[in-house]
Amino acid sequence: MADDRPLVNGLPAKPASVEDRELSQRMEQHRVELTGYCYRMLGSAFEAEDAVQETLVRAWRAFDEFEGRASLRSWLYRIATNVCLSMVGARQRRARPMDFGPAWSADSSLGTALDEATWLEPVPDGLVLPKSESPAERMLSRETIRLAFVAALQLLPPKQRAALILHEVLHWKASEIGELLGTSVASVNSALQRARATLSAHGSESEQAVFSTPAARAARGAELAREEQALLGRYVEAFARWDVESLVSLLHEDATLSMPPYALWLRGPDQLRKWWVGPGSKCAGSHLVELSANGLPAVAQYKPSEPEGKLLPFAIHVLELEQGRIVGHNSFLDAVRLFPLFGLPLTFAP
Repeated sequence: MADDRPLVNGLPAKPASVEDRELSQRMEQHRVELTGYCYRMLGSAFEAEDAVQETLVRAWRAFDEFEGRASLRSWLYRIATNVCLSMVGARQRRARPMDFGPAWSADSSLGTALDEATWLEPVPDGLVLPKSESPAERMLSRETIRLAFVAALQLLPPKQRAALILHEVLHWKASEIGELLGTSVASVNSALQRARATLSAHGSESEQAVFSTPAARAARGAELAREEQALLGRYVEAFARWDVESLVSLLHEDATLSMPPYALWLRGPDQLRKWWVGPGSKCAGSHLVELSANGLPAVAQYKPSEPEGKLLPFAIHVLELEQGRIVGHNSFLDAVRLFPLFGLPLTFAP
């Protein structure tokens, strides 16, 4: 099956036979879930897409070695895991500004932008959430791509990270994971125990959902969907008016504001208010486009440029909620890279 035909999205541009076309279609069916898996492993939508591309290239070129003892899906996950482990290597983990130290003051300057490889990046829901899932499965998928959970995953050693995702999110058996990672069932169970302890110590809300029952996840999903949509509407309306007091009224008492690629982050409604009436006041007159990212409500912000006043890409805001309030306001400012990822144009005409 191995050949050198040009590839598009990891598969031959023009499959030569009916069998080739069928294989291409079978592989393509797994693209979204593989991208979700690689995103959880790598913390970057761009790296996840690259990993899936490499996975499909390897799978296509080595298909004659696939003996059918496992399903095609399992085989693809095996390849994807090896690709991700190679990509992670010994590099620094992707993190959030809150991971680098205590909160800053609203009087601080943004400082110097850090390299994009430093940061956990947002991902569009459509890129990583399969549409065919049941309500409980979809809620589990959403919970496990949320920023807090993916950030917590980055704390785990790569193989431990893979074991946890395969077991708790994809429901692989310990024996299957052991075969994939080349280790014993006892080692897998030990790795899972250590990974759970790390997540619990990190205090990730998503971690609680991972270990809850399917019925509880489905009920929570329906409740959150209603809360998130209502809150997002209020947020968009207040932001469009640049009504800072209304924005502050939506905040949890422990709310944070972060702005990757900068290390600055703020905590508490008073600090966020001070920022919004100070440096953030330049956002007045912006236009927001509603999105969904990381299983959370999100918006794309087009901000008036100076001095022309043209609306240009500025940030992707991902909103984390707790008790019906915004507890995490994550503004990803690398707009030129991120807007095309979300299918958004780099100019906006009202």
